[in-house]
Amino acid sequence: MKKSRFCEEQMVAILREAERTSVPETATKHGVSESTGCAWRKRFGGMDATAP
Repeated sequence: MKKSRFCEEQMVAILREAERTSVPETATKHGVSESTGCAWRKRFGGMDATAP
């Protein structure tokens, strides 16, 4: 599997940002596809960006 250019903490932070705006808008801002944003939401939806 290809290594992601974002660490898990960054992915969760981007998802938190998407909660305030929208997934397509946030994905475009960070240079990822909308489907990637949705996949991250499915994988990390319950996580907190400030958790260790």
